Amino acid sequence: MARLTGQMLIGSEHVTGTGEAITAVDPRTGERLAPEYRYGGDAEVDRACALAEEAFDAYRATGPEERAAFLESIAARLDDQAGDLVRRAASETGLLEARLTGEVARTSGQLRLFASDLRAAVKPGATARYGPHPPEGGGPAAGGPAVSTDPPGEGAPEIRQGRVPLGPVAVFGASNFPLAFSVAGGDTASALAAGCPVVAKAHDAHPGTCELAGRAVSEAVQEAGLPEGVFSMLYGDGPTLGIALVTDPRVQAVGFTGSRKAGLAIARAAAARPRPIPVYAEMSSVNPVFLLPDALAERPAELAEEYVGSVTLGAGQFCTNPGLVFAVGGSGRDAFLDAAATAIEAAPGAPMLTPGIARAYAEGVERLGRRPGVKILARGREPEAAAGCRAALAAVDAGDFGPDLQEEIFGACSLVVRCGDLDEAIGLARGLEGQLTATIHGGGEAAARLLPVLERLAGRILWGGWPTGVRVGHAMVHGGPYPATSDARTTSVGSLAVERFQRPIAYQGVPR
Repeated sequence: MARLTGQMLIGSEHVTGTGEAITAVDPRTGERLAPEYRYGGDAEVDRACALAEEAFDAYRATGPEERAAFLESIAARLDDQAGDLVRRAASETGLLEARLTGEVARTSGQLRLFASDLRAAVKPGATARYGPHPPEGGGPAAGGPAVSTDPPGEGAPEIRQGRVPLGPVAVFGASNFPLAFSVAGGDTASALAAGCPVVAKAHDAHPGTCELAGRAVSEAVQEAGLPEGVFSMLYGDGPTLGIALVTDPRVQAVGFTGSRKAGLAIARAAAARPRPIPVYAEMSSVNPVFLLPDALAERPAELAEEYVGSVTLGAGQFCTNPGLVFAVGGSGRDAFLDAAATAIEAAPGAPMLTPGIARAYAEGVERLGRRPGVKILARGREPEAAAGCRAALAAVDAGDFGPDLQEEIFGACSLVVRCGDLDEAIGLARGLEGQLTATIHGGGEAAARLLPVLERLAGRILWGGWPTGVRVGHAMVHGGPYPATSDARTTSVGSLAVERFQRPIAYQGVPR
């Protein structure tokens, strides 16, 4: 494995912090993993943000081909280091190597997606999202629609529209995706594609994985001959270094994936600045699934098996884990619950990402079991890991369901709400918080009535599937109404993610 140094990356410099020392912990064994990482502070934030601001004008002036080649260089370095990344991430998170191998491919794949879009943006007839200037030979702006004129008529000035990058972006990585939603993940990739330098805050749960990925980005910056401030990576405490980063006047936007508590703290800090900035935070979701009577009657056992597979995948540590199911009364509902309970009881215990996450999960399940009206139907097998997850299935009648039961329990736990009829299920759906996903199993008039309700509820609607797994592509929306995200108009996955870090601009009468 590549040697780890325990250092931050501030532009081209490798810097050892002087603050609190942390080490990663293998959640499977409890073993502390070398090296030691020391937090940075205000001086490191100031230096990283100063470099990012210095780099901004030169970086945003790069052409689509230059920026695309830079993103592809990062992707190639990640692929070349896949073995080291997977081994280190497995030891820091307890996630299976097969899952992490796929995550490396996803991380490099989304970088290549943005590179492809950059090149497509300058083709005649394109409507893309990467800059204000039209390509040679005419055609639309690379970042705006075709030329339009307003007001119409002879002699009126031409008005062209494009998009310009906002400025340096602060990126906070997630605990549950140490690659695809971390230092070199989707927020970093889309910000770099948009023309914005990035200052990334490494995650304490996988600092070694962050160092390896951060080095890949930093080396690609140097290879491309770009200003060193295009990328930096810091270690530090969220309430101190993290907030200092968000409130630095040179930072112009934030990408965040994590808990609601942390996301809201970041959003408050950004809003309280003399010049507020946008925060694109993915925070929490229980991803409701609606099982309609026709589906329950036709295949209750099959639905139960698929459901439990989705709930327990990766110890339930997915932002799209189906934590809430509304089962509408019918002949198959009891059979579904019985089969789901049997499958949960057979589910093996699994390591969770950190000891703290494992404790929070256990406390959440215990609290759910004490809630009046809720019954724990089944528990999975005891975990062998030092920080393990024991799956849980609970049920409640619709009349006993309340807002407190919308709270996310991060892990392999799910609650089934027994609804007497579709009207009862729709009434409860109307009272739910915003979600990343909502799923329908069933069809006919019932599904047709439910669909418009779910359009107001979630950023992605699934028909006959299960929400775990987010495919990277042009049509994907990984976002949703508050509190799933802080801005329901955006997505953190897919090509539209670039638009978070740009703003529209109109050029009236400006020579081409």
